[in-house]
Amino acid sequence: MIRSRNYLLLLGVGLVGLIALSLKTGAYDILNQPDGWQMFWITRVPRTVSLLLSGAALSICGLVMQLLTQNRFAEPTTTGTIEWAGLGLTLAYAWLPAPTLFQRMSAAIVCAFLGTLIFFLIIQRLQLQTSLMVPIVGMMFGAVVSAVSSFLALVFSLSQSLEVWFTGSFTQVQAGRYEYLWLIALITVIIFLVSDRLMVVGLGKDTATSLGVNFQAVLLLGVGLVALAVGIVTAVIGQLPFLGLIVPNLVSMWRGDDLRSNLPYVCLLGMILITACDLVSRTIVAPLEMPVSLILGTLGGAVFLLLLWQQAKRGGKQGD
Repeated sequence: MIRSRNYLLLLGVGLVGLIALSLKTGAYDILNQPDGWQMFWITRVPRTVSLLLSGAALSICGLVMQLLTQNRFAEPTTTGTIEWAGLGLTLAYAWLPAPTLFQRMSAAIVCAFLGTLIFFLIIQRLQLQTSLMVPIVGMMFGAVVSAVSSFLALVFSLSQSLEVWFTGSFTQVQAGRYEYLWLIALITVIIFLVSDRLMVVGLGKDTATSLGVNFQAVLLLGVGLVALAVGIVTAVIGQLPFLGLIVPNLVSMWRGDDLRSNLPYVCLLGMILITACDLVSRTIVAPLEMPVSLILGTLGGAVFLLLLWQQAKRGGKQGD
């Protein structure tokens, strides 16, 4: 227990340091300009808060999806959830002349929920021989949905709006455009409260039913929470790939698969990772910025290949 508290304290100190760097870093000199502190509260603070909430949200979503599917490769990027949220944004722009942030977010949440449910129905119907089939099916599923979004964007002249979603950048975040992200704190609390039931559901329908847990209800709750978090982040920020793959796997390799005890570590590590990536994006080509999604995609791809290599190595040993 003492060692766990020390690790949490160490992560917290590291996060505080990154927060200070994030508030300090930027092309605008807030110290030597007359409106510097006003810009600090309008842009720097909202951007840093958005980084923290988005990192926690997608990391938790990855942890929940890996638990529900019993597959370490499952997360919003590899199950098509983010692509469905993007489809919701496209439909909102196509049907409404000037959709508000709430309307875009609502469409993204509804589509992400429906798409994730369809994905779960697909993998329950298929006889998957290996764990690799889950991300393969999810990415193929997401590619089809993404193609539909691209088609609709071309038909309704929305390619520019869709391109902004694909970049996944925090450059547009400012006061008045990020406050919905605070709902993620409530989602985290709910996940913590139902973590035991989510873990039981992850053991399978028969086991969950024998232990007195309503499998379908808890599964719908888990999918709903994931869709809500992904829809909010997608509408406000855009696509942030592989964050839910990297963080939960690192924590699971370090601490095991207990959802409730791992949740604080997943939140803190997710915040640390996305804040560090954002700092890199702001400094590597300063005064310009690279999209955070580019850095996360590169890092996530490397982690995905590492997990594949470990899976193949374990399979080879079992075959021997």
